[in-house]
Amino acid sequence: MRLLILGGTAFVGRAILDDALARGWDVTVFNRGKNELPTGVRALHGDRTAEGGLAALEHGEWDIAVDTWSAAPRAVRDTTRLLADRVGRYAYVSTCSVYAYPTPVDGGEDAPLVTGASPDDGGVEYALAKRGAEIAVEQAFGDRHVLARPGLILGPRENIGRLPYWLNRIARGGPVLAPSPRDLPVQYIDARDLAAWTLDAAEAGLTGGYNVIGPTGHATLGEILDLCVRVTGSDAELRWTDPERILAAGIEPWVEMPIWLPAGEDYDHIHRRDVRRALATGLRVRPVEETVADTWDWLRSGGRLVPAVSGRSLAGLPPEKEAAVLAG
Repeated sequence: MRLLILGGTAFVGRAILDDALARGWDVTVFNRGKNELPTGVRALHGDRTAEGGLAALEHGEWDIAVDTWSAAPRAVRDTTRLLADRVGRYAYVSTCSVYAYPTPVDGGEDAPLVTGASPDDGGVEYALAKRGAEIAVEQAFGDRHVLARPGLILGPRENIGRLPYWLNRIARGGPVLAPSPRDLPVQYIDARDLAAWTLDAAEAGLTGGYNVIGPTGHATLGEILDLCVRVTGSDAELRWTDPERILAAGIEPWVEMPIWLPAGEDYDHIHRRDVRRALATGLRVRPVEETVADTWDWLRSGGRLVPAVSGRSLAGLPPEKEAAVLAG
């Protein structure tokens, strides 16, 4: 299978690259050439935001292309138009953020989508950028496309810092501020499971959008943090604290207290998706123990926490804020 990956060196893109190589596929990667690639991968370089930046893609044919682009939709528009006659199927890694807010509880792929998105847009907010890119893919490839819509993504090489925050903070030991309730169900996907499903779906000829996330409650927040204590060998003490007290301290859920959202519309939007369609097509969700342990192994082996977007801070709570709440 001849695969073209647009990206391929960061979090999800690298998981797709590794999975494709494990399958024995012939892999070409198109990116700006800033990071080293494994042996045997063909590299094409260009900048999708620059005039003439797609020149390296003007020749070549591939069975599948996978795209993880998250910025201006017009970059996906230009790429798909260029490749439409030379790529068999196009898989775009989108996001569940393309659904209109607030999302119906346990909403599936038939939930309303954001409005106002266009494939011709430049810099727009995340949900509109991803939806605009989806439209570009649909227009260029017709029924030869599949849209993977993950929510929270965890696993090795995570470049947002959510699970790495908890692992590094718990590894330091001592009292750790943790948001109640500990049995709060969370919904996420390991980047490697997302990668495997995306390649399987493209190869199988699936069409349209799929919520590619594990089922709600595949793990609870308490299970994840307990596993962080276990794999780090830490003496940390999790101090489970009422959400009202955390919010009153000015702590921002999701950003400063990663993964966690208090009950309400934000929680439902992230952690309450219907994923039966993806599961029915073969989505496999590995045990949470594996995700946590492998992420810790990656951090200990020198994994670098580089923000996904230049200039954006990694997720996590400043120590002084945590200390103030713990001190009462």
